[in-house]
Amino acid sequence: MYAIIETGGKQYRVEEGDTLFVEKIDSNAGETVEFDKVLAVSNAGKLSVGTPFVEGAKVSASVVEQGKGKKIIVFKYKSKKDYRRKQGHRQPHTKIKIEKINA
Repeated sequence: MYAIIETGGKQYRVEEGDTLFVEKIDSNAGETVEFDKVLAVSNAGKLSVGTPFVEGAKVSASVVEQGKGKKIIVFKYKSKKDYRRKQGHRQPHTKIKIEKINA
């Protein structure tokens, strides 16, 4: 059994027991979150696709930890003009563990 959920503007294919990194969710570690934007659910080989979401379907997950991604460097410059700007960025994310898929 798997489901396709939408969170943070991205779509994820999840199964029970999966751990994944999603865009930051305002929850502390150990709390439970529910995703009600379920785009599709496959149960015993039968696929049900929503328009745009599946009615009554929810995915429960627990928050494992909050964190930040690897640092990326944003470097702007203009040649021959002595203009240089260096900036770093670390995108915040949330690590979640899928507990249950309710379809």
